[in-house]
Amino acid sequence: MILFAIIDILGAIPVIIELRQRAGHIQSEKASIAVLILMIAFLFAGNGLLNIIGLDVSSFAIAGSLVIFIIAMEMILGVKFFKEEMPETISIVPLAFPLIAGAGTMTTLLSLKSQYQTQNIIVGIVLNTLFVYLVLKNVGWLERLFGKTGISILRKAFGIILLAIAIKLFRSNTHL
Repeated sequence: MILFAIIDILGAIPVIIELRQRAGHIQSEKASIAVLILMIAFLFAGNGLLNIIGLDVSSFAIAGSLVIFIIAMEMILGVKFFKEEMPETISIVPLAFPLIAGAGTMTTLLSLKSQYQTQNIIVGIVLNTLFVYLVLKNVGWLERLFGKTGISILRKAFGIILLAIAIKLFRSNTHL
């Protein structure tokens, strides 16, 4: 449940719809597999990998918060910063990482590792990935359900929420 709250795929629906509109198609299988691999790999090798490249978890979280901040600004202002993104890469960046399996998710995985058994965390990752896949697979239906006006309202509202999450992630990882 902790991962479900952190990943917040339901809250990301407006962003996913916008990415789908921009790319024409989201490869749900590719994005879901990337999310699964990223989370499991980071569960086992996250601290070691960050140490090898000389980063701490806070720096990683701040970098992720800046990308999320830019995505939020796109949603709120309607300005495109990720103009060069190719439709085939949008399923991985920025969708799988950092939107779904982002800095918040990765740092949460490292925290959960100290509190829960690894096999339980893996079950949580797999269940969350299945739910992510279902949402991504049905994004066209969700888009029709909300309609253009509904999507526009959701995009602005969740843009503000995403902006607040980015700022919170940034603030909680800066030690000024």
